[in-house]
Amino acid sequence: MPSSPLRRVAVLVLEGAKPLDVGIPAQVFTTRASMPYEVRVCGAAPGLVTGGDGLSYHVAHGLDALAWAELVFLPGYRFPDVDDPPRPVVDALTAAHERGTRLAAISTGAFALAATGLLDGRRATTHWHYTRALAAKHPRVRVDENVLFVDEGTVLTSAGAASGIDLCLHILRGDLGVSASNHAARRLVAAPYRSGGQAQYVPRSVPAPLGERFAATREWALRRLGDPLTLETLARHAAVSARTFSRRFAEDTGYTPMQWVMRARIDMARELLERSECGVEQIAADVGLGTGANLRLHFRRILGTTPSEYRRTFAEGE
Repeated sequence: MPSSPLRRVAVLVLEGAKPLDVGIPAQVFTTRASMPYEVRVCGAAPGLVTGGDGLSYHVAHGLDALAWAELVFLPGYRFPDVDDPPRPVVDALTAAHERGTRLAAISTGAFALAATGLLDGRRATTHWHYTRALAAKHPRVRVDENVLFVDEGTVLTSAGAASGIDLCLHILRGDLGVSASNHAARRLVAAPYRSGGQAQYVPRSVPAPLGERFAATREWALRRLGDPLTLETLARHAAVSARTFSRRFAEDTGYTPMQWVMRARIDMARELLERSECGVEQIAADVGLGTGANLRLHFRRILGTTPSEYRRTFAEGE
């Protein structure tokens, strides 16, 4: 196939495919100035594919798109615990992975990915309603039912529907940096970052006013990352005890309050490294980390790289 300056993404539509699961990666990675991707929607063969929820899809490409792609999404589909994907689909996915293509499953698309054997011995997730079925059908997969998504490098899985957005934004952050990911989140009117370790759902009802109050506190904190922020300060703003704030905050975000603040500061530092010429010491002061040494320490701990290496990779115009 001819080379392309755009990153190549395929969305594989299987029989019974869920419309939201198909639409999320197709829309997130749609080609535009801020998104250097080309998306091809494909099936086991070109033509009409019967979907779930009353919709069908006319796909222009067959499995040749998997040989073309650098990243393949497997949307969820109906009856995954009963129906296995066709053997040519499994073989094409396996061959793509062997060439270095990343495979990312949304919701019950994890069943199709597991059918390749590529999830054996690895952590994976799927929609909470199907986690036990996935574990029963593919016992060598280490199924985690309490997360939004799992990144195992070249194979990624996510929970149901909307968590596909979280997975796509996670991939964008790795590919293009936090500025591009935040831009896409704004375009989608989505949360710019939810922890992959966040629970898929809270198993009991949560009073709406308290949930709104915590969201307001997070927004308030994001505007003050350069200021001292303590657990007591955040709890006071939310008008609850520090103990209640800590417990509920972890349920909402997957992080303790101070872990969340630290990651928010690192994300702000990432954006400044990408979009400004400020030195590391100035950025450290601006995001509330005090010194360049402190920024470097937490940057490497969280991202596994240094601020200077990150800037060389993601700075605008490079």
